[in-house]
Formats: sequence, C-alpha cells, structure tokens
Amino acid sequence: MTQTPREEMTEYSLSALLTPPESPAEPEDFDAFWRGTFQEFGAGAVAWELTREHPETATHRVMEIRFRSSADEHATAFVMRPHAVTDARRGLVVGHGYGGRTGPDVERVPAHTAAIFPVAPGTHVGTASRFPAPPDEHVLAGIAHRDTYSHRFSAADIWRAATILLEIVPAVAGSLDFSGGSFGGGIGALALAWDTRFRRAVLDVPSFGNHDVRLSRRCTGSGEAVRRHLRDHPEVRPVLDYFDAAIAARRLRIPVHVSAAVLDPAVDPRGQFAVYHALPGPKRLGVRACGHLDGPLGELSDRLALQDGMDFLALPDERVI
Repeated sequence: MTQTPREEMTEYSLSALLTPPESPAEPEDFDAFWRGTFQEFGAGAVAWELTREHPETATHRVMEIRFRSSADEHATAFVMRPHAVTDARRGLVVGHGYGGRTGPDVERVPAHTAAIFPVAPGTHVGTASRFPAPPDEHVLAGIAHRDTYSHRFSAADIWRAATILLEIVPAVAGSLDFSGGSFGGGIGALALAWDTRFRRAVLDVPSFGNHDVRLSRRCTGSGEAVRRHLRDHPEVRPVLDYFDAAIAARRLRIPVHVSAAVLDPAVDPRGQFAVYHALPGPKRLGVRACGHLDGPLGELSDRLALQDGMDFLALPDERVI
C-alpha cells in the first residue's frame, strides 16, 4: 500500500501500542468540573419536538426531531423506534465523526433496538449555531475557556439525547448503550463517565486521547488545527486537559469495546490506544489495520470495526467480561 509521509508518521508497531504509556496529568478539579457540567446540562427533562417523519424501515419508525441543546440553541437528532414499542429490548445513543450526519445509520440498529443519533452543536447543515461546522473551526470554538469550549456542549448533548430516547421508549432503561467513532468516540468517553444510565459502550478510533501525544505530531485531522493554534496561543493548553478522552476513560466502570488502529493519519494511534489502556473496568480491544483512510482497505476496516462493535453490544451480560 502506497502511503503519504503523513500516513507513515502515524503508523506504529502493535507491540509498541500495546505497551501502556505514561498517564497524562489531570487537573485537580477534573471530576468537579464534569460533575457540575452534568448537573447543569444532563439532569432533568429536555424539550424536544418532532419535525419530520423519514421513510420507515421494515422494523423501525424513523423520526427527525429538534431539541434544546446544552448550548441553549436548537439541535437535531434522528430517532429509530421499533414499530411496536414493546419490541424494544435495548437503547442506543450513537455519536458521529467530524463529518457530521444528515440521517441515521440504519445498519447500526438491530430490530429490537431503539436508537437516537444526535447531531453535535454546529455540525448540522441548516441548523443555526454559534459553533462553526468545519472541523478545523469547530475544534477551536470556545477553546479559550473550559466553560465555553465546543466539546463541553457536544458531550452534554449525548446526555440530553439519552434523556429523550428514554422518554420516547422508557422500556430500554437499564439497557442503554453508546457507540461512537473518531470525534464521536472521544466525545463519548468524555460523556460516559458521568452518566450512570449507560450499560456498555463502543469507542471506535477515539479522538482526543492523551493531548500530549495528540499535539506532538502533525496529522490530517482536527488535531492539526489545535496544534497550530497553540503555537500562537499557548495559554489555552490547560483547557484541553479537561477534554482528554484518556483522562475521562479512567472514570469508566462499564464494559467498553475500543477499536484502535495501528495506522491513522487523522487520529494518532497512540492516543487511541491510550484511551483503551486508561479503562479500569471490563474492556475489549479490536485492532484495526487502519483508520481514517479512503479506498477499499479503509472501507473494509470500517465495516469490520462496525460489526465488531455491534457484536459486542449484542453479547449476553455473562459473556461480556
């Protein structure tokens, strides 16, 4: 496989990646900050309304809804609910990559699962937001302070999406899972540590793991915009420690499946594996040949990781550990 220099920069041996790195230092008030954020945005009811019915599938009704974001603006989500609500056995909140989303990923949702696909603030085309949609701009929005950073609201909207899904399909309480990749995987790690409603999680090529590593080399992803921004604004570096997926992962106690790549030009593999190594609870690792690559190899790797994660969420409880 022909690789560009940037791709070669972010390929590592599996043996090196399987060696746990030195844990990143964390702010003393990391827990207090996130618990306060959850109390502010994740507890209580969430206002929402149905805006559009999408074509149904053989097993699900598909809805587009508008809800009140933690950013105090309109946000969009897509909901898939079994035709018979009584058929719902599991719930699923699905995060997305920095490409955003324009609809639900139907293939992710088994027949007996109710799912919600929230769109992160600023990333839905046609929904007004103070956050810009382009990844290189969104990743810098509000970065001057931890309270205003875009990632804080993206994580908080995962909680709000869970609240909406449990209102629509109450039967899935106790069987609520999360799945997210890249941007969505990193945001998921930040959100899951503080919300006890989740049962399991799948994090695919998760971003934002160990910022010291993430900032040490150039990449083709949003991390490059952050690395360049810090050259002129080094004073914002401490803010990123509150949004480090590897630090947040230390708090996770639910079973987690991580798919991590040995080659990835957009998200440094060392950061992906750092999220896995930080998990103290039950965990599984799926090793991908590559992540964030176009072409047949990248597409195959994506499909295999997707199926791997779906299989993990479908396992009986006694087989998870």
